[in-house]
Amino acid sequence: MDTTGTGTAVTRNPTTADTGTTTAGPVPADADTATATGSAATSGPAGAALLVRLPPALPAARTVELDRPGARPAVPGAGAVRVGTGYASCHHGELLQGVFLDERGRHRAGLVTLPMSGPGTRAEFVRRPDAPPGELSVTPADRTKALRAAALAARECAVQRGEPACGGELRLTGDIPVGLGMGSSTSDVIAAVRAVADACGLRLTPETVARLAVRAELASDPLMLDGRPLLFAQREGRVLEVLGDALPPLVVVGCALGGGEPVDTLALPVRAHSDDDVHAYERLRSLLRRAVAEADPVLLGQVSTESARRGQRVLRHAEFGALLDVAGRAEAVGVQIAHSGAVAGLLFDAVRPGLAHRVGRCVRHLAAEGIPVTRTFTTFTTTAETPDGPAQQRRGSAART
Repeated sequence: MDTTGTGTAVTRNPTTADTGTTTAGPVPADADTATATGSAATSGPAGAALLVRLPPALPAARTVELDRPGARPAVPGAGAVRVGTGYASCHHGELLQGVFLDERGRHRAGLVTLPMSGPGTRAEFVRRPDAPPGELSVTPADRTKALRAAALAARECAVQRGEPACGGELRLTGDIPVGLGMGSSTSDVIAAVRAVADACGLRLTPETVARLAVRAELASDPLMLDGRPLLFAQREGRVLEVLGDALPPLVVVGCALGGGEPVDTLALPVRAHSDDDVHAYERLRSLLRRAVAEADPVLLGQVSTESARRGQRVLRHAEFGALLDVAGRAEAVGVQIAHSGAVAGLLFDAVRPGLAHRVGRCVRHLAAEGIPVTRTFTTFTTTAETPDGPAQQRRGSAART
């Protein structure tokens, strides 16, 4: 699936001359409560997009001095057009998602993401110090959440640098299927924030990136963090619990339910959670904590399968019964799903003998059920930021001196 599209930005800035340039308006002062605009997308053949290779790396960051008569930078370096880059990976749905108790005993929506390396979003941001902060554009034009994130990041970086915010152009490229529950919008948002910060010569903390991501899209996956298994409050952008250092070693056979068609998460019914629901999710949380501590893939599979079952009360995947049947016949330790999409996975113990045979049998059984296989991957992945932009390079150079 081609997720790049064409065009730039989303709204016309009324403060600029009518030159046909589309831009983002300024971020309102009450941005914490502003609503994010969703975007529609279409899908190609089921699973095909998952196999597209990442595009070539973006050009190295560069600085271009403005050559305009009378131009006077407000601060040293402010008169330079800087280009920053950022990258963020995707995920493969969740191992656990529900409502949990926080440190004060309050009900909080939370999730444990299954990380996956491979598909991701690359962002390039051209920072223009002479442009007002409202003059921000994005390509493709439908990536309005990323555009909002860029505006928020530009303001955050201006505060940290002690200088006025400015405008610029954001460009996104990548190969994450949209609407399948793989975190495409969060990947766009995080890559955009990192690119803006990089163009400003900064590297924002993961906590700051999480805060900006939630403000940009109302709920965010924890792709800005270091890949450790953790329970994340997606609507607040904070960690409820770090479950351990690493997931048990698993091989995941990914597949697409519902023919790989995108899921409109806004159209899904909102389910109220009772105290019994919260008790059940807290029990799964405790079992998952133990599975991570003991590196127990079988127990993790049981937790993930139960979470997927509970998710069917909203998602109602027609193939879910067949998915469980295939898992049993192929001797998988469990299944996992995207609780807001169509991707699913069958989980296998990576160290048990006979892995190749079990995975091959799984693929054949899925094909017989008409469930397309997308990719096979392991839990030995990370979502840590790749230090390839100028801010990160400078940071690394300073550490070596």
